[in-house]
Amino acid sequence: MSVDAHIEKLREKHEHLSKEVEQAQRAPGTSDFEISELKKEKLRIKEEIERLC
Repeated sequence: MSVDAHIEKLREKHEHLSKEVEQAQRAPGTSDFEISELKKEKLRIKEEIERLC
């Protein structure tokens, strides 16, 4: 897998996590811990994208 393809996959994952975070924040049964974990994963992916660019 080329670096560009890997970065594109990471961007897709980041976008998917953004949508998950938004949905989780609107859902009454979602705990703060779950939302926090999603945000941490999203940040980890963002940092990896920045490192590779």
